[in-house]
Amino acid sequence: MPGTESLRRRKPDGKTDAVYISEEGKKLDQKLDQYGSYEFGGPMGVLAIMIGFPVLMYYMWICLWFYDGKLTHPTSIDDIQPFLGRMWTHLCEDASPNMYAWKVYSGNIFFQLFLAWVMPGFMQEGLPVPSLGYKTLMYNCNALTSLYVTMGTAAVLNYYGSFRLAGIIDNYGHLMSVAMIWGFSVSFGIYFVAIATGTQMRMSGNFIYDVFMGASLNPRIGPVDLKMWAEVRMSWIIVFFLAVSGACKQYETLGYVTPNMAFMCLATWFYINACAKGEECIPQTWDMYHEKWGFMVIFWNFAGVPFSYVYSVVYMASHDPSKYKFSTPTYVALYATLCTAYYIWDTANAQKSHFKMQTQGVYLFRKTFPQLPGNTVKNPTYIQTAHGNRLLTGGWWAWSRKPNYVVDWIMSLTWGLVIGPATPIPYFYSVFFITVLVHRCGRDFERCAVKYGKDWDRYCEAVPYKFIPYIY
Repeated sequence: MPGTESLRRRKPDGKTDAVYISEEGKKLDQKLDQYGSYEFGGPMGVLAIMIGFPVLMYYMWICLWFYDGKLTHPTSIDDIQPFLGRMWTHLCEDASPNMYAWKVYSGNIFFQLFLAWVMPGFMQEGLPVPSLGYKTLMYNCNALTSLYVTMGTAAVLNYYGSFRLAGIIDNYGHLMSVAMIWGFSVSFGIYFVAIATGTQMRMSGNFIYDVFMGASLNPRIGPVDLKMWAEVRMSWIIVFFLAVSGACKQYETLGYVTPNMAFMCLATWFYINACAKGEECIPQTWDMYHEKWGFMVIFWNFAGVPFSYVYSVVYMASHDPSKYKFSTPTYVALYATLCTAYYIWDTANAQKSHFKMQTQGVYLFRKTFPQLPGNTVKNPTYIQTAHGNRLLTGGWWAWSRKPNYVVDWIMSLTWGLVIGPATPIPYFYSVFFITVLVHRCGRDFERCAVKYGKDWDRYCEAVPYKFIPYIY
């Protein structure tokens, strides 16, 4: 694996494609870096999200674990109080933030921070950040080595009985509560740190709204960029180990692992390994370049993603396999769909990120497993904007403005299909995800229209489909 050298290199003719931002482009960036208008329904909307989403997470977990996956509800007006009493009992007894959950969840946080600080990695330069005077930040991309050290450590601890992997899924509710406490604490804490250090930006002036959207753009502890660390090291590592824990639970109780649970182990490994092996692509994304680090992102990485994306694992770990057994052709179709969608998703993301790196003069790309064919567009076509940026119109990006979103959603759908019609709850991920993607695209396209003006119209003519080619 490469060491700490940078990927930046001149082209063979000695010239570079260093990013050039016109004066007009800089003025537009300044406009975009100012607070615009309320999103998500403003202060009351984000407050409803901050309260309602944790409640929904608890409710769906209780339905899966204790009510056979059925959406339990009061059967009459007289049943409302007993129903709420049952819910409260489950929270107090089965989702209390117990010592096991504090040790495991907090231990993972500090272990991942330690690995991010000390493990060797690949130094990648990010895009010029307008709010920092177009300064570029360096990122030590060591998620891949950290991931496999984590996997090896967990395997050794489980083998010698020091830490039982199956215990993770058994303590799902307790861990979820601790994750929520961490999510809220970090969200408010990082807000107050930004205010105290004067690093806040694009503020609305409303406390709750600004905590939700975030105050700072690139908070760091030493060499660790917290926003990128949380996106890769927290959310998807927990997702993967919840699936592994479910498999271990099945092996302990059944003596084997079902194809459905193996599917979830493969699917979650695809995701975490892709994020880790392509970590150097993350600094090129809007998440790092523009999105502030607030509750919307923090809580989602600490609690939302890990504990609302793998409901199929929760169901399978607590139910007999006969409830979700498929025929062999169905399993083949399911696995084939996942692998095909993953291939397009992985290569589409790589094509976009490599193209952005090329505009900075980077022509040698990191080689990590698995390197998929088609991950770089040779002789890419693009729209040159007056702003200075280039908009890719080649590779997968000739077919759709968001091809990665389309196949990402298809993968999320398979995470529900893996249990068939046994319960609707695991389909929450795909339903919620498509809502988020549509909203995110609206924000992104609106921002691009302001940023690129007529050049955005040219781009939309070249790539007319927002999502699905020839359909939408």
